[in-house]
Amino acid sequence: MVGLTVLLVLVGGALGGRSGMIIAFTFAFAMNMFSYWFSDKLVLRMYSAREVTEAEAPMLWGVTHDLALKMNMPMPRVYVIPSEAPNAFATGRGPNHAAVAATEGILKLLTREELEGVMAHELSHVHNRDILIGTIAATIAGAISMLANMAQWGMIFGGFGGRRDEDEGGGLIATIAMIILAPIAALLIQTAISRSREYEADATGARLCGNPLWLANALRKLNAGSQRAVLDATPATAHMFIVNPLRAGGIVNLFSTHPPIEDRIARLESMVYGRALR
Repeated sequence: MVGLTVLLVLVGGALGGRSGMIIAFTFAFAMNMFSYWFSDKLVLRMYSAREVTEAEAPMLWGVTHDLALKMNMPMPRVYVIPSEAPNAFATGRGPNHAAVAATEGILKLLTREELEGVMAHELSHVHNRDILIGTIAATIAGAISMLANMAQWGMIFGGFGGRRDEDEGGGLIATIAMIILAPIAALLIQTAISRSREYEADATGARLCGNPLWLANALRKLNAGSQRAVLDATPATAHMFIVNPLRAGGIVNLFSTHPPIEDRIARLESMVYGRALR
């Protein structure tokens, strides 16, 4: 978060000056605050999620209820997504406005203990305020990208980026380099924040459910299952799921919001055995 803030100040001073940075940050803040308040309803509707009762999904509802009691938090709303791809996510801006969603595929694939590990991971995101952290990171990264876009169009139509509000130097080559590299750097830092929150949710969830191997086994099954049945997910919401619903490889993995499954499993196993199994 400090890295993103420093990057915003540097890019703002280099490309837009103080006023340009304020304008970009204001627009990014407004858009992401709207997302923060309404993303739960939007994303649940996007995936045609249906709210269920205890009678309709007894295992999912019961596991979520028991974990909420352990965490001393209100019972979240429980949803089922009509998809055979095994996955799950949590949303909502805090414990009092939380919802968990699981696909039909994950309910068929996992045992009760493995499902408990998954739901413990998801409720940990809510408990750790990861949605708020992600929104702040997205706001700063979005402001940096907007500044780069403003500078790009300003160069096309003349003026912006060459001379700034404070009339400090820069140079054409430095400005072009900043336009290209600043959004990439912001995205890399943002995805690093997302990956760190995934690791933390794994650790918190493992302690909550009482057995890290439940979540480790679930991740193995989900990783294999997601290769057989692909969820029709969008890149904008992929970070919300417990395993990445998008297929990627090579350099694209640098921008993945999820750590490698193998690393997550190794960390969970080390909580039990003191070291990762080989």
